[in-house]
Amino acid sequence: MKFTRLLRSLTRPGSAPARRESARRAIELCHLVLTQRGEASVAQVAAEATRSIRSLGDGAIDRFFDGLVDEFSPDADRIRENARQYADDPTHTHLLQLQAAIESPRLELFRRLNMAPGGTSALVDLRRQLLPTLRERPQRSAIDADLLHLLRSWFNRGFLVLQRIDWRTPALILERLIQHEAVHQIQGWGDLHRRLEADRRCYAFFHPSLPDEPLIFIEVALTRGLAASVQPLLDSAAPLADPGEADCAVFYSITNCQPGLRGVSFGNFLIKTAVEDLQREFRRIRTFATLSPLPGFLDWLTSSKVGEPRSAELQRWLRRLADDGVLDDGRMSDELRREVTALGAYYLLRAKRGSEPLDSVARFHLTNGARLERINWRGDTSGAGLRQSLGLSVNYVYRLADVERNHESYAKTGKIVASPEIDTLVRTLERRQTATA
Repeated sequence: MKFTRLLRSLTRPGSAPARRESARRAIELCHLVLTQRGEASVAQVAAEATRSIRSLGDGAIDRFFDGLVDEFSPDADRIRENARQYADDPTHTHLLQLQAAIESPRLELFRRLNMAPGGTSALVDLRRQLLPTLRERPQRSAIDADLLHLLRSWFNRGFLVLQRIDWRTPALILERLIQHEAVHQIQGWGDLHRRLEADRRCYAFFHPSLPDEPLIFIEVALTRGLAASVQPLLDSAAPLADPGEADCAVFYSITNCQPGLRGVSFGNFLIKTAVEDLQREFRRIRTFATLSPLPGFLDWLTSSKVGEPRSAELQRWLRRLADDGVLDDGRMSDELRREVTALGAYYLLRAKRGSEPLDSVARFHLTNGARLERINWRGDTSGAGLRQSLGLSVNYVYRLADVERNHESYAKTGKIVASPEIDTLVRTLERRQTATA
């Protein structure tokens, strides 16, 4: 009886032997996939391998990743031999042999797994599970490089399909929007319905291999004038505006839905495509802008690395914040509000990660050719807005005539194109820094 219980404990799904066995089974199926020659047999074995991989639990998937590193990496001896041959005789034949030796067997494995029904989705999900492990297991970065190489090809702009999302869109896709919204959480169906009314637009990119899964979506408000606060745009009880009277399109939320596609660029294409669609529909709209958060501003402001002088009032306010954790920005004086706004501008224009802006949202929009236009006090007073940005928001403006020039300037020299208002805020702060140094 004791032996039977022990045997059962060793073979139950969550046990270590069972995890080893299921991971080993998936690895063996992957080897089998690479031995098949006919397209039908490849697809059949790839489908079985994909099902096996999808069934792996946390411990088993970890062993599976180790197997992909140990058993599907390039042969170092073969690479050295082919490199020697090419160095001795740099012919085209030897170059092709060297290239074949360098290519990881995982690339061909992933190509073949993609032939299975649902193979693309399975590989995207596999990378989603892989990414959180890379910090502790850097040797797995080779798996990530292979997956990312293929996913960037399979999800390039030519395969993406733009869809406008409205209330007639299938409920399954609408549920995905509620589930994935990462900037301003959607508070149920009523909130979503308001975001899809006539004075709003929502666009998403889809891929033929994932027809019911939005890859990325963007929410747009059609307004008169450049919006400075997101709360009126998120008010589900806000009156419906006449979209024909709008002269501005405000992109107030953009969400990537597939963690496994991190590093595959969609956002720049989505904004440009949305702008083109809006231009066709609304001739009066001339301004295309974002209403964006400054997600790292408070962390930067409270870090010891910030060298700018801060007023005694701001230092007291930050100490109270550290002590009681309450973000009551309504208690700030007008002078302190001006100081925080100026520091927000400084953060976006001067705080760096290497040669690029420290702020991730700024990096995204500036890379796309936007102009840093305006800092808005109390632009986002939600809990997340206060915790991350002290309630500040920022407008990035996309002027189509300037986008390419701005992008080239930023890409080549790192220059951030900013409005005179932003420049003035930063210069004033820097003069004060020089005066008090």
